[in-house]
Amino acid sequence: MTFRNGLASLLRPEDSVLVLIDHQPYQLANVNSHEPQMVINNTAGLAKAAKAFGVPTILTTVIAARGGLLFPQITEVFPGQEVIDRTFINTWEDRTVVDAVKATGRKQLVIAGLWTEVCVAMPTIQALGEGWDVTVVTDASGGVSVEAHQVAIQRMIAAGANMMTWLAVAAEWQRDWARLEQAAALTEVITQHAGGSGIAFLWEQQLLNTPVPAEAR
Repeated sequence: MTFRNGLASLLRPEDSVLVLIDHQPYQLANVNSHEPQMVINNTAGLAKAAKAFGVPTILTTVIAARGGLLFPQITEVFPGQEVIDRTFINTWEDRTVVDAVKATGRKQLVIAGLWTEVCVAMPTIQALGEGWDVTVVTDASGGVSVEAHQVAIQRMIAAGANMMTWLAVAAEWQRDWARLEQAAALTEVITQHAGGSGIAFLWEQQLLNTPVPAEAR
């Protein structure tokens, strides 16, 4: 096995391309590995982080006429962008999607989708076999059971995939808080989607902007 380590193995926004797969009502209805609202929140956070860092994002569904449209929390981040609708269960067998990814010129493939054991595992394993550097965002994905999700993660790790959560991906893209333009955009994403961390930041800003009472001076 080739170990993923060293500075060059970390995600870089200029080399990353994000593929969001089948975040649709039909799939969400049988997600039992995560609380469904958390999957929606995390995927929206991931999408917004990708936009903040200029990471090309490919949106795709499978038979949307029956399975439902991509979550609006995602499409609203990329207004007007085409959502590629497939018949292939395995996204990586759909040439339109693969060609769109290749057209970005990026080498670090970041994937999230529903379900982990099907629509994430299959393209991940195929892409790994074709030499891609693949990261799966586990908390922006979900399976039909905790077991299905965990077994899929084990299977993809064994195939050579990297596993991360959405906030870890965003932090790795940021890497240095001296990147002020991206830092401001990422902070906005954190306040909206990072739960306690976002609320704590807003509280900090409130305290910093609260005048000291005259009698305490």
